[in-house]
Amino acid sequence: MSVTLRWVAWTAFDPDSLYALMRLRSAVFVVEQACIFHEMDGLDPRCEHLLATDAQGDVVGCLRLVPPRLQRPHSTAPAADGPALGRLVTALSERGTGLGRRLMAEGIARCERDFPGAAIQLSAQQPLESFYSSMGFEAMREPYDEDGILHVDMRRQGAMD
Repeated sequence: MSVTLRWVAWTAFDPDSLYALMRLRSAVFVVEQACIFHEMDGLDPRCEHLLATDAQGDVVGCLRLVPPRLQRPHSTAPAADGPALGRLVTALSERGTGLGRRLMAEGIARCERDFPGAAIQLSAQQPLESFYSSMGFEAMREPYDEDGILHVDMRRQGAMD
């Protein structure tokens, strides 16, 4: 099945795509993973969103690019000097197809283009640490519990021209 990727700014979302994005994220993060957390954390309106849509136009994956120095409302960690990638999610039907890797590769490319030389940060669920390591990310600290799931902060050095 053909999947198309496209970047969308919050102000450019049509209502159906926005609803599909939030529904997919809630289905995976809140329902499937049984996490009660601040999914709608206030950052989305100031971020870029990478949507993956299938041939029928259904949203089957997404990734969020958080610009540098944007403080997370519920975090005590300092805002990152570089961009951060997060909220990577794929629909159950797309898992194992390489879509997550494709979304991450496009997210990394966008960060390198828009923020040249800046390190990229993310907070990974620990079971996915090796996936992110394979994309050039390194753990920055020991795992910590976030909403009942172990996470690890990771960083990918920025490419220098």
